[in-house]
Amino acid sequence: MAFNIQTFRTRALTAIVFVAIMLVGLLWNQWSFLVLFSIIHFGCWWEYLKLTEKIHSTSFHPYTKLGLMAMGYGIMLWFCSPAYHISGYGLKENISLPISAAGFALLLTGIFQKNPINVKAFGYAVLGLLYISLCWGLMIDLYGVETNNPILLKNSNLYLIYFPLLVIGCMWINDTMAYIVGSLIGKTPLSKISPKKTWEGSIGGIILCAIVMGYAGFIYDDWFVFGQSISFWIILCFIAAITGTIGDLLESKLKRSAGVKDSGTLMPGHGGYLDRFDSLLLATPFVWVYVEFLIK
Repeated sequence: MAFNIQTFRTRALTAIVFVAIMLVGLLWNQWSFLVLFSIIHFGCWWEYLKLTEKIHSTSFHPYTKLGLMAMGYGIMLWFCSPAYHISGYGLKENISLPISAAGFALLLTGIFQKNPINVKAFGYAVLGLLYISLCWGLMIDLYGVETNNPILLKNSNLYLIYFPLLVIGCMWINDTMAYIVGSLIGKTPLSKISPKKTWEGSIGGIILCAIVMGYAGFIYDDWFVFGQSISFWIILCFIAAITGTIGDLLESKLKRSAGVKDSGTLMPGHGGYLDRFDSLLLATPFVWVYVEFLIK
């Protein structure tokens, strides 16, 4: 394929803007983190419902869509820590349940409209509560995994974002390394779902991601004092890279079933919300389970 300078400029510019927005949302404070993933939550839901409608050749009533998204957002807010309080009201304790209840009411209203309900399509849509809302809720819960160092706990906010940054870093490193290794030595297609991916590239990306990010996690552990061995960080990164690769294939399967190239148009040249965060959606719950049982 011939090099297109205009396409390259578009992709580069949108990538720079995307990274800048992500870093601001991730690093500013807990509220910017919540706002960032709230936007991502609704963006993923919107695209997921559109894909579901295309796959099953149906359409959901607007109330049904809003109800599912609101119920999901209530689930996501349920994972907010005590740091998320506004004038004495906690998002988990005082906001999560009312939003879910309002979403459920909207969902019922949409179901009982005149539009016929495709039961199979509706079942797939409900799975979004697990695929999207629960996953982003667990990402919110990963924000602020406590260090065992009381001095850092009182005087540093950097450790709060440590695990989300590590998981996101794993996704970026894995994708980059898989592309480089696949371009150099890739010969065996990984799956018919995504014919451009190769076994050589995927395995190389996973191994290099685990080594690079696992070692980085261990080195910076000296700053944040989570007190974990290098094997802990390497295994965590292996889990993130492997499940992230599967998440990418899962989203590719959804797009192929829907007959579309991209899930949306969030970033010109890069695709939509699901295209950008498909790996993270599946990696987050597996990393959460690992961290929950070995640290918390």
